[in-house]
Amino acid sequence: MNKNTSGQRTVSLACLIVGVISLIMALYLDFMASKELDIFFMGIRLSGIRGWALIIGALLILIGMYKYPTDTHHRNIINFIFLFPLLFTFVVTVIIPLILGIGYSFTDWDGIRINEFVGLNNYARAIHQPAFIYSILLTAGFVIVNMIVVNVVAFLLALLCSSKLKGVGFFRAAYFLPNLIGGIVLGYIWQFAFSKVLVNFTAALFNYGYSVLSDTKLAFFAIIVVYVWQYAGYIMLIYITGLNTVPREVIEAAAIDGANAVDTLFRIKIPMIASTITICSFLTLTNAFKMFDVNLALTGGNGTVTDFMGSRLTNGTEMLALNIYTTAINQNDYSLGQAKAVMFFIILTAVSILQVRLTSSKEVEM
Repeated sequence: MNKNTSGQRTVSLACLIVGVISLIMALYLDFMASKELDIFFMGIRLSGIRGWALIIGALLILIGMYKYPTDTHHRNIINFIFLFPLLFTFVVTVIIPLILGIGYSFTDWDGIRINEFVGLNNYARAIHQPAFIYSILLTAGFVIVNMIVVNVVAFLLALLCSSKLKGVGFFRAAYFLPNLIGGIVLGYIWQFAFSKVLVNFTAALFNYGYSVLSDTKLAFFAIIVVYVWQYAGYIMLIYITGLNTVPREVIEAAAIDGANAVDTLFRIKIPMIASTITICSFLTLTNAFKMFDVNLALTGGNGTVTDFMGSRLTNGTEMLALNIYTTAINQNDYSLGQAKAVMFFIILTAVSILQVRLTSSKEVEM
């Protein structure tokens, strides 16, 4: 090893070590700042430079990796450096908050500081809240209904838009367009339709104005209608892609053998797009579980349930994500909201893994 290579390796290792130390220091200063504890060094308030420490640490790690003298793995290092901004953003905005959030759920964190460790107390409080249990059951029902309805509607639209009808491109764009509208805006648009347009229509027709949002059960189905209208077009495009991968030769051979359209659909097309069905089912499942914006804008979670676990609830249309938001923001109980969020994460992860395994096994059977 020549002196130049030895010097590069020394500089590289030094940058990597200092970078890692800088990242650890930034995370430590951020944790201490959350407890309102300031650390001073030579008269400098270190908690004020934690952002710079995070950025400098990341840059030093990149420089250290780039300068490390190697021939065999240099291309992999360069590829990682190009991916680093995305990975770094993902770690900072998702992984680190997830880890910190799990830690906060075992404390009395109020959004700013931590006073003491409370163990599983927040989880026990969440489980004993009828409103939280109700939101879990409501979300489960919402997910089941939407997984069926969205996929059926999207598949039918995909069959229509993959046919040889004139103007298919227009229909594809029209069905996909609602997905481009933000959930909050979409919710308020449909709230106006349900609360104003529909009320005026029923008043003119039956001399009695009635809003479906005033009834808890009907409001739940109204949310389903809005969600299907928004999301079916997106899933439709995925089904269209899957249907386009079915070889034309197979379909033509089936037609020669006397298979009609129904036989071709159920015995050829659907089995051959089993992987597409798995993807669409997974996307529908996860997105339905995370329903928040439309729920907030359309009903705000309001609705009366007269008797649930011996309690009268006023959150008859409140999904799980909205319940977590309400607990943390409206009720100013961040530690309890964080515990609910961790439970939400566990439930969603478990259900997603189960769904993927079940649908993957069906792929093998088909």
